[in-house]
Amino acid sequence: MLRVTDIHKTFNAGTVNEKQALRGVSLNLEDGEFVTVIGGNGAGKSTFLNAVAGVWPIDSGSIEIDGTDVTGLSEHVRAKYLGRVFQDPMTGTAADMEIEENLALAARRGKSRSPFRWGVTKEEHEKYRELLAQLDLGLEDRMTAKVGLLSGGQRQALTLLMATLQKPSLLLLDEHTAALDPKTAAKVLETTEKIVQANHLTTMMITHNMRDAIAHGNRLIMMNEGRIVLNIAGEEKKKLTIEDLLHKFEEVSGEEFTNDKALLS
Repeated sequence: MLRVTDIHKTFNAGTVNEKQALRGVSLNLEDGEFVTVIGGNGAGKSTFLNAVAGVWPIDSGSIEIDGTDVTGLSEHVRAKYLGRVFQDPMTGTAADMEIEENLALAARRGKSRSPFRWGVTKEEHEKYRELLAQLDLGLEDRMTAKVGLLSGGQRQALTLLMATLQKPSLLLLDEHTAALDPKTAAKVLETTEKIVQANHLTTMMITHNMRDAIAHGNRLIMMNEGRIVLNIAGEEKKKLTIEDLLHKFEEVSGEEFTNDKALLS
C-alpha cells in the first residue's frame, strides 16, 4: 500500500537552473494495485519514483508505505519496504557471482545471518531451481553460471525474481524494459505480470511506451510538468486506445503530447 500526499520537489532552488520537478503530487495505491506511469521527457515520472524510493528528500508532503511514514527515512533504510528493478540490465545483480549466489544474497537480505555466508544450501538450491523454472528461460539448468554471461532479458528477469523474493511492500519498475529489444521486452513484461499477480504485489511501473502502459496493470497515470494530469483505472483503462490517451492528454493539459519516444513505441 502506498500513500503519497502533496509532495513537492525543486532542484537547484534559487538559481538560474531552478526546476520544479514535482508540484503537489498525490497518489494512493491499495494492496495489490499495479499502476503504470507515463509522460514526456521532464514530466516528473522518474523524479516521482525516486522520491518514493528515497533517492533524494522531498521539499514538502508525505510518503507512507504500508501505513508507515517513510518521508524522513534515508534510501537504504527505506529499501526494506521496496523491491526495485532499474532500466540498465547490468544494475541490480553481481555479474561475477553465480545465478544461485545472486538469489541467495537477495533472499538473505536483512536476515539475522550474514547474506555473505559461504555456500548455497541444498534446500535453497531446490527452491531457486523451481522459481527459475517458472521464468521459462532455461536458467534453472544454468544456476552456477556467472550472471555477467546472461543476456539483457535474462538478467532483467533474474533481477525481477531477486527484487520480489521477500515480497516487498512496493515494487518499483524504473523503465525496466527500455534497454531491451521489442521481443525481449515483451517477454520480460510477461514475466513481470506473472510475478506481480502470483505474489499480489503493489507495483508502480514507469514506462515510455504507451502500448505497454495501456496493456499492463489495472491503473494508468500520466504526468506532465510535475503533476498528475490523468488517472485512469478499471473498465475505462481496459477500453483505452493510444488515440484515446493522446486526446485525454490534450484535453486536460491544453497541449499536444509530443514525446517522440512514446509515440513511436
